[in-house]
Amino acid sequence: MSSNTTVHESELRQLLGAYQDPYLGLTLERAGSLKTVQVANGDAVVGVELGFPAGRYAFELAAELERRARSLSWLKQIKVNVSSRIASHSVQNNLKPIQGIRNIIVVASGKGGVGKSTTAANLALGLAHDGAAVGLLDADIYGPSQPQMMGLADEKPTSPDQKTMIAPEAYGLKVMSIGFLVDVEQPMVWRGPMVTQALVQLLETTRWGELDYLVVDMPPGTGDTQLTLSQRVPVSGAVIVTTPQDIALLDARKGLRMFQKVAVPVLGVVENMSTHVCSNCGFEEHIFGAGGGRRMAEQYGVELLAELPLDIRIREQADGGKPTVVAEPESKIGRAYIDLARRTAARLVVAGLQPAAAFPNISTEDT
Repeated sequence: MSSNTTVHESELRQLLGAYQDPYLGLTLERAGSLKTVQVANGDAVVGVELGFPAGRYAFELAAELERRARSLSWLKQIKVNVSSRIASHSVQNNLKPIQGIRNIIVVASGKGGVGKSTTAANLALGLAHDGAAVGLLDADIYGPSQPQMMGLADEKPTSPDQKTMIAPEAYGLKVMSIGFLVDVEQPMVWRGPMVTQALVQLLETTRWGELDYLVVDMPPGTGDTQLTLSQRVPVSGAVIVTTPQDIALLDARKGLRMFQKVAVPVLGVVENMSTHVCSNCGFEEHIFGAGGGRRMAEQYGVELLAELPLDIRIREQADGGKPTVVAEPESKIGRAYIDLARRTAARLVVAGLQPAAAFPNISTEDT
């Protein structure tokens, strides 16, 4: 290799490595994403490997890096290849990952009625839209909603051996819920230990296969189910869903602090129903207040992953069994959910670059 080639490769690596990825919030060099830089006779081939599913963004990133590289006077042609490799990230208390599932992401809220299940469904679909293998576990034993949202209300899991279950599939996702196993009008009059046992059984007896992500739609609150997850299930990260309303934020803070206490990385906050745009006149109004999710994220030093609108189409599409990412992926709202999925997966990568915290002793206190 000539000295000029070595100098050119170093110059190109320095230039592209300094690019800050908008999803990671880190330079490509810091994130370890710039894998190969090869130069020969003024032509360059660059390999970039992202730790999150990128979908269309891979082509956008490649185009941007190629544009930046053309500022080098010696460069004749350049080809940037962007790929994704989803790794397993560390989990709390050194729990072992479940075979075949690389990462478990829980979607939680301190209270009900904030759109958590709709957000979880579209988050899972957004990850799958960008090329990931994804499963969706409905952990709300008392009020399962994912069978309806995913258009699977009439489906049932099958069992080839009476010991394990094959999950129904919709839109490329494997979906499991207690709602598949009980009558839609049957109330689940169960105490806490029965609920947590049912949740663990759903998780462990389902044949998930090879998954990059399992998204868990959590029940609201900070009770038995959440504690069971922290003790027995290898969770890679948590997403907190809230509305801007002060009452919702009070409970969302408790949920966020709970995950911090049990050493589950909080990947960020989603502010749902952030604003409403009138379908008739286009007037925009902050019905539930403004900026609450952003202030909460800043207070606890986590990412604001998305500010999602209150829109009748989101409700109609979820009720109709075809969530927004499937119904209108190219719409403004559909792109917002896909962007949320990328940011969530990227924050998981960033969390994996941080040193793991020791699992703390769980103490009781008023919050």
